[in-house]
This record gives sequence, C-alpha cells and structure tokens, in this order.
Amino acid sequence: MCGIHAVISVNGTASPDLGGALKQSLQNRGPDHLGQACRTLQATAAGNTESQALHLTFTSTVLALRGDHIAQQPLLGPSADGSVLCWNGEAWRFDGQPVSGNDGEALCSRLSQPHPDTPRQDHVLGIFRSIQGPFAVVYYDDIDRRVYYGRDRLGRRSLLVHRADDGSAISFSSVAGQPVTGWTEVPADGLYSLNLDACTGTLVDYTRLVERHMWLDEEPEMNMVSNVGLFNATAEKPDGNDCQLQAQEEGSIVDDLESQLMSSLKLRVVDVPEPPRAHAAADRDVRVAILFSGGLDCTVLARLAHELVPTSQGLDLINVAFENPRLVAQYLKQPEEARKMDFYETCPDRITARKAFAELKQSCPGRSWRLITVNIPFEETMAHKPTVVSLIHPHDTEMDLSIAIALYFAARGTGHAYTASHVWQPSMPLTTTPARVLLSGLGADELFGGYARHDIAYKRAGYEGLVEELRLDVGRIGQRNLGRDDRAMSHWGKEVRFPFLDEELVRFAIGLPVWAKCDFGIAEHETGIEPAKRILRLLADRKGLPIAAREKKRAVSS
Repeated sequence: MCGIHAVISVNGTASPDLGGALKQSLQNRGPDHLGQACRTLQATAAGNTESQALHLTFTSTVLALRGDHIAQQPLLGPSADGSVLCWNGEAWRFDGQPVSGNDGEALCSRLSQPHPDTPRQDHVLGIFRSIQGPFAVVYYDDIDRRVYYGRDRLGRRSLLVHRADDGSAISFSSVAGQPVTGWTEVPADGLYSLNLDACTGTLVDYTRLVERHMWLDEEPEMNMVSNVGLFNATAEKPDGNDCQLQAQEEGSIVDDLESQLMSSLKLRVVDVPEPPRAHAAADRDVRVAILFSGGLDCTVLARLAHELVPTSQGLDLINVAFENPRLVAQYLKQPEEARKMDFYETCPDRITARKAFAELKQSCPGRSWRLITVNIPFEETMAHKPTVVSLIHPHDTEMDLSIAIALYFAARGTGHAYTASHVWQPSMPLTTTPARVLLSGLGADELFGGYARHDIAYKRAGYEGLVEELRLDVGRIGQRNLGRDDRAMSHWGKEVRFPFLDEELVRFAIGLPVWAKCDFGIAEHETGIEPAKRILRLLADRKGLPIAAREKKRAVSS
C-alpha cells in the first residue's frame, strides 16, 4: 500500500508544497518512505506562442510489504530526467505468471524496456493490461511524453483527480487535498493517458487532452463482465445436477472453489514481512488479520489462511461494535440481572464473532488465534467523524459514512484481545494488532449469490432472473465504492486484501452456472443449508465449520 500524488502545472513551480494535512494523509498510508521526483518540460504543441513550461511533480509514500527491502518511490526510469512511476498496488501476476520480489520494481523494469517491434503506447498499455491485482497508478513516460493514470479493472485502490478552474494545474492523489471539494474519483473503466505534447499553454481543455484506453484491446464479447471473464448465462439446470450432492464427490465444484481460494490466499498471506519493531507486538508474531464479523465469508478465509500461514505466526480476528445511544438507553431499562454483560457484547456481530471464534479454535487447535474486540463509544465516533468525512470525499452520503467509519475503526485494530472464546472480561487492557495486512471477504456475495435480492430475482423469474441479477452485480464491482473503503482503511498504514476478488477466482466463479453457486430452486429444509452462497457454505461445512456454514448474512455499518 502506498500514497501517491502528482501535479501537472503550467505556471507553478517544479516542486509545489503539498501542504501539511495532505502530506500527513499520504504518510499515514505509507509510513516507511516518502519520496519526490520532478520534471520540467517545454510545451511543444503547435500554436503555443507563449511557450510555457510544464512542471510535473510526483510524490509517493511507501508501505513496504513486497520483497526483502523498501523499494523507494517514485520509481525512476534509466535516465536521470526520464520516466517516473508512482505505484500503489499489488501486481500478483503479469500475464498469469506470479511476480517474485518487489512488484513495483518489476513493473518499472518492464516499462523501461521498450519493444523494438511494438509502438510505444501499445507496449505501455500491454503491460498494464497484463497485471492481475489491485492498483492505482500515475506513470509519466518520457519516450512519448504522456502521463498514464488509472485504477485496476475492479477498482480496488483509490485515485482521485482535481482540475484547477483556470486550467493551470491537474492533480492526482490517493486522498483529497485541501480544500477537499472539487476532487472526483477516477473511473475503473480503463487506463487514461494525458498527451502533454497537445498542451497549448493551458490545461483548461482537459477532456480534449485525455484518451481512455479500454482494458481489453478488442471488442468485448456479450457476456464479458468487469473486463475479467465471460459470465455463464446458462439458465436451464440439467436434471440431477445438484451442487449439494456433488460436494461429496472427488473433483467436485467445491474442490475447485477450495483450490481457487487457496491459490488466491497464498499470494496474499505467504511471505508477508514482519512488521517494523515499532509496530510489532513484543510477545507474538502477527502479520495478517481478518476483518471479522463472524459471518461465512470471513470465517472461511480465516480457516483457509490457517493452512497457509506458518503456525509460528498468530492470526488476529478484528470485530467492531459501536455504541448506539438509543439502543443503550433501551438496554439500561432492562432488569439488572438481564444486563450483566457489556452492551457491546449484545451486538449481533459480536455474538456471531464469538461463536465463529470458538469454532475456529476447535477446528484449528494448533493456531494462536486472537479475537480483537473493538468497542467504539459514541463520543469517539463523533470525534473521528470529521477525519472519516475528509477521507471518503467525494463520497458524502450517510450510508457512505456509516460503512466507512466501521471499516476505519476496524483497520485501526485497537481493542481487547481474547485468546479464549468463552471468556468476557469487563476491564481488559487495550491492544492494537501489529498486522499490516488485513483480509476482507468482500466480493463473495456478488460472486456466489449472497444478497436477498438474488432470492427475489429467482422467485420473480427463475434461473433467468437469477442469471441477470448476478451478472449485473459482478459487472458493477468496478463501480463499487472500493476507493472510498481504501481511503478509510489505509489511513492506519494497513493494506486490505480481497481474496474473493482475485481475477482468477472471479473468472472461475462467473464461469459456473448460477445453480452451482446459489441454487434457490432447492429449499433450505431439503439440505440443511440455505441456498444463498451454497457452494461456499458447503466448503465451510467440509472444513469443520458447521456453524459458519449456516450463518445468516448481515450488512456492514456502524
């Protein structure tokens, strides 16, 4: 995870002051290194009689999680005044091949080696299109004097853009600068490039200078979704095809799902570097934590991560509960004997988290598990609200704030640490997880049919209705507010990884017929497991998690 910022100006200086608040926000995202690179170019567009220079300033902060050293950014091309790369991402694969070492350095090296038989722009676009993994990027290519920028096709990282009203500057940033107004989110619908040779002494005609390059270099097929793969639109279920029955067969789709999830998780939890001494816990080695509601998705991730993370390392499960003054007032009206437990312990997510925690400890007794219970008083929520509002800009609805503030405190990871699932202690000291990699189960509902509307779609129009609803959901993943979530959680110097949104796993999931994922045509009483995300529930059942396999879904909010 990194913080990136870039400014292109026609009448500024080569290294404009970022401002204290913006600089601090960027360093919160990347506490391990801060670097800057500047370029000054003479405008060359025809008709540019004023011959104003273009000033380019690139700033990067680094959270070092790949390779055996801190790769200082911005990353530079081979010449002293050449290309500049601001990279905030994880390139897990290039052209389907895993990336070893630091991915930013590997990307910079590829970009710096032009292919003699390939036009420069095609070369650059081909490299970015080959990346599997989340990213936001700003790249100045000195060969054809273009600035490329964009977010990955699923929109998993944040990148904002701001244009000065007078056309004097264009800014790109992981987080909004001051004032926060005027910033917009860069769409995840392709890679963009800004032709600096077309500038005529002003950047006011920004739209004319920018070109959008589709993620696919050819016209997509009809069932292509999220620029990742083809959606299986089969709407007629063959007789005898039941994922419940096939789950017990060797080579079943549940086997395939487990294999895909393990491959995705292996990239995201193996070889995570030990946190710096200032962040590490004195008595335990914890590098990975799971955002943990106790629901199906996060519990399955925790269970599978156990098989990949060395047993010498612990795994933390972070669960958040908020004080709601109205509910607290109702709680306090109960007889004293009915409120022996802390209010936070009555929250639905806390109850399911403790149940799932106990189940994980029973299923994986050799692992050092901790449940981090994050309790947020109402006053603390209000105290942090201005910070969260600033971070999530330009998203500004109450729903945006409700979701983001829950993720914000979860990523901070400060709470009471439990190692025994059945014990509640009212006066435990606070601890903060040292893990700088967080796992999220986001994406499972869209891929495997976990929302109530999927059941409604089936009841309305059968498998055809379910096909259409799931196809829409997967197609909208790149338009979801993952940039907002990235800004809220990365504030604490943490990187959130989404195993369910691995491109290979997404391609696998959308390639399955809908009845193999969530067969609403089979009632829950017939199988003992509800139809929503049935394939994932069957996997949980197989891995020794019968309670999680039958857990109902709830929405994320404060």
